[in-house]
Amino acid sequence: MYPPVEPYARGMLDVGDGQRIHWETSGNPDGRAALVVHGGPGSGAGASWRRLFDPAAYRIVLFDQRGCGRSTPPVSDPATDLSVNTTGHLLADMEALRAHLGVDRWLVCGASWGSTLSLAYAQRHPDRVSALVLFSVVATTAREVEWVTRDMGRVFPQQWARFRDGVPEADRDGDLAAAYARLVNDPDPAVRERAARDWCDWEDVHVSLAGGFAPDPRFADPVFRFGFTRLVTHYFANRGFLPDGQLFRDAGRLAGIPGVMVQGRLDVSGPPDVAWRLARDWPDARLEIVEAGGHGSGHGVGERVVAALDAFAAA
Repeated sequence: MYPPVEPYARGMLDVGDGQRIHWETSGNPDGRAALVVHGGPGSGAGASWRRLFDPAAYRIVLFDQRGCGRSTPPVSDPATDLSVNTTGHLLADMEALRAHLGVDRWLVCGASWGSTLSLAYAQRHPDRVSALVLFSVVATTAREVEWVTRDMGRVFPQQWARFRDGVPEADRDGDLAAAYARLVNDPDPAVRERAARDWCDWEDVHVSLAGGFAPDPRFADPVFRFGFTRLVTHYFANRGFLPDGQLFRDAGRLAGIPGVMVQGRLDVSGPPDVAWRLARDWPDARLEIVEAGGHGSGHGVGERVVAALDAFAAA
C-alpha cells in the first residue's frame, strides 16, 4: 500500500431529505478520478482506503454514506429516520457528488457492501464509470443474507447459537436480520445496546476464517457499534433494497466497463461464487482468487487491489 496521504479538500454535500454527506479528495487534483465505496453498510470511509491508490496518479474521492461516518444526521441517534436511507438514495447521492465535484467519469472501487453499491451504481450509470475494482464481492441477495445470518452457523455453530439466541424465541426460526432490526430500534436503550453488541460479536466471527484475525476495534465504541448495527440490519432486512438477483441479471449492462474482482478463497462471509457468477456475464471483468485471503484486504488481497489500480492508472 502507498504511504498515508491527507485530503487537500473536503466538505459536506446537502443531498436533500435533511441529509448531508461528508466527502474528501486527496492525491492529484488533476489525476484520474476514483470513487471509494465503503462497506458495512455503516462502516464509513476510513483513511486506509486512500493508501490503495497511487496519489500521484489518482484524484481519490472518499465519502461517508448516509447516516454514518461524518455524514449527518447520524443513525447512531435513534431518532434519525431510516426511511430516507435506501440503496436508491445512496445511488442518487453518488451521482450528486460526481456532479458537485465536476467529474465526468470515475473509476469506482468498493468492497463488501461497497461492492454491491458499486455494481448497482455502474449498472444504473454505466456511462459514468470508467472501470471497477472490487474486492470481498457480495450482491446482498436473499440467499446471501440467509447465508450470513443462518447457514454460516454450520461453520461456527457455538457462536451462531449465541447470535440466534439474542432475539426473542418466537423469532429464532425466522428472518434474523429483521429480528435484530426490530431490537436495535426498540424504545428501551438496554435492548438496543444488547442487540448491537450481539450483532457485532457475530460480525467479528463470520469474517474470521483467514489466519491472524483480530476483532474489529471499532466495535468497542458503543456509538459506532449501535450506528453500524442499525444500518446493516436495516439493509439486510430489506435485502439491500434491490430486486433479488438484479445485479446478476443485469451484469450485461457492464459491457464495456473493464473490471477486476479480487476474492479471498477463505472469505466465508462473501463466498467466491458471487464474484464467479458475476464474471460469467460481465464480459470485461477479470476474477482473481487469493488462496489465503479472507474477507477484507489482508493476506494478499490488498496487494492485488493495488496492482489492479496501478494498472488502470497506467492505461
